[in-house]
Amino acid sequence: MQQFDNKIALVTGAGSGIGAAVAKALAASGARVAAVDVTPGGQVTVDTIKASGGEAIFLQCDIQDSAAVADAVAKTVAQFGGLDIAVNNAGVDPEVAPEADWDETAMERILSINIKGLFLCMKHEIAHMVGQGSGAIVNLASAAGVVGVANKPAYTASKHAVVGLTKASALQYAARGIRINAVCPGAVDTPMLDHNLPPGVDKSLIAANHPINRLASPEEITQAILWLCSESASYVVGHSLTVDGGLTVQ
Repeated sequence: MQQFDNKIALVTGAGSGIGAAVAKALAASGARVAAVDVTPGGQVTVDTIKASGGEAIFLQCDIQDSAAVADAVAKTVAQFGGLDIAVNNAGVDPEVAPEADWDETAMERILSINIKGLFLCMKHEIAHMVGQGSGAIVNLASAAGVVGVANKPAYTASKHAVVGLTKASALQYAARGIRINAVCPGAVDTPMLDHNLPPGVDKSLIAANHPINRLASPEEITQAILWLCSESASYVVGHSLTVDGGLTVQ
């Protein structure tokens, strides 16, 4: 377990799944955590952290709204005195459909949340980190950001964009003390996966697509994220770390 004593962290999408696991793990490792989510689920995460003796606040925020994101970052800094770590996890994974069947409005929503939203988070996080001359940012991409995924055109495009945004921003800010990296998970056993399973498809079929023959737990992805946030990864810049049970090796 990495240690983050006296570090201040902001985690988006902290209401469930990977985001909740990351927020709890950071708090358990000594960080003070701003749990950001568009739903009240973020408060549940904060209550769990506080019940375990950790320090956290819930900030309800739609990451598509630049002013709301700026306010969340400002409130984090005001509450805790800075911002050392940001984990940009919030995103959506839509139902499966081929390109010809996709609705334009649905496509715009996926790209707005997964690309624009992540961009806005980095924009406001970096603006503070530049002032203090340090920081670590981890963006949640996907194995779908490394390879193509049939019947998931918008999601695949959005996660390729996350990888690109991560690389471009990492190059821009590495010399200014800010490390920016991404994690690319395979299928993870979360409420999002349950919600987006196609009719008639069991999770065991998804697991069987991975050479390791099982789904990841949110905690397994969390450990990779925490490593990238830590001083143990102090020379890692612009990397997209696949944590996918061998999915993209095939």
